[in-house]
Amino acid sequence: MYTSGVERPSSHQRSSKMKSFITNTLSDFFFEYETPRQVLVRSRRVGVVCRLIQLGVLAYIIGWVFIYEKGYQSSDTAVGSVLTKMKGVSYTNETGEERIWDVADYVFPVQGDSSFVVMTNYIMTKGQKIEKCSELSNSSRCSSDADCEGKSERHITGKCLVNTTKMCEVLAWCPVEDDSYIPDPALLMSAENFTLFIKNTINFPEYGVTRCNLVEGIDNQYVTSCLYDPKTSPLCPIFRLGDLVQLSGFNFSTIAKVGGAIGIIIDWTCNLDHAQSDCKPIYSFHGLYGNPNETDKARASVGYNFRYAKHYMEDKQEKRTLLKVFGIRFDIIVRSVARKFDIIPTLTAIGSGVGIFGVATVVCDLILLYLLPKREFYNNMKFKVTETMEKEPLDFQVKSEKFKSEKEVSKE
Repeated sequence: MYTSGVERPSSHQRSSKMKSFITNTLSDFFFEYETPRQVLVRSRRVGVVCRLIQLGVLAYIIGWVFIYEKGYQSSDTAVGSVLTKMKGVSYTNETGEERIWDVADYVFPVQGDSSFVVMTNYIMTKGQKIEKCSELSNSSRCSSDADCEGKSERHITGKCLVNTTKMCEVLAWCPVEDDSYIPDPALLMSAENFTLFIKNTINFPEYGVTRCNLVEGIDNQYVTSCLYDPKTSPLCPIFRLGDLVQLSGFNFSTIAKVGGAIGIIIDWTCNLDHAQSDCKPIYSFHGLYGNPNETDKARASVGYNFRYAKHYMEDKQEKRTLLKVFGIRFDIIVRSVARKFDIIPTLTAIGSGVGIFGVATVVCDLILLYLLPKREFYNNMKFKVTETMEKEPLDFQVKSEKFKSEKEVSKE
């Protein structure tokens, strides 16, 4: 009977070897540390380039990220409201008719919104009622009813008033409005001295901070006597319309004639790492349209205007007074941002800055490996290349040993 000279490992031995392998692998993973190989290169050019890049990165992190962008702070935008109130009375005397205009007459809308219009000029058409009448005299004349077909914005009856005005007959609010002439100078030039009161309240919900443009030191006594000036009274909430127009870069007499628009910016940029009393508004003014420096007279639409009608009953018939209003539109825009120290953005900014320092290593490696005359020498120093030897097959050796063992057993 033949027996094999090579003993097969038992299941217990295989299990023991497997446990030993797993234990060694876990031990190597948890209790060993690998570090990349570093090569110290003594080169003035490369050293200077590396330090300059690192200095630039450091200046970027400190100057831009932390000082300018406030990368160590979190930010929040405000929720707020704006309340406005106009004051002023104007007097007009048009064709011998004296009128007094107050806030209820020249402000649209009158509720005190953040966007409103102050009337500075107008064209008034009185006593209009719905009936048939003649078109304006500056329209195309007609000689027969055939000429009055689809030539007007109003409802044409199709009849030509040959015997009277030689104009087409229309069914409209008569007499028809004539807006071919705009009063010059503007009828309400005194609006230049009107005053505007702005009350603005904001809240930063993330920080629980509420601020009002009536800041510390702005009391009733101060408000009744102050007038906004960017140098002497930058926190006064009372604004003279003429000053607003001038600060926006416009000319009041020009914009009052045909109208325009002005934006009022209230900027709340607050650093809440300081005292809340330092959080104060900054006002700025911008002309949106109606600039007198625009010399292109062929523009499709100039200025700002709209129509407003006052209806009433007379002799049991509805009538109205139509106003074509030219005015200055004011849009109050609140911009706000509050910042405060927060550890999370601080660590994020530091971490990103440390990562950017790796740029210096990449640039210096490129110089060493591709640009310097001794680049082959540096390449051999930086990279260690090993040759992989293929293992010889063991099948033949195993078979030969097995054959020898079997032969020795047979001799016995």
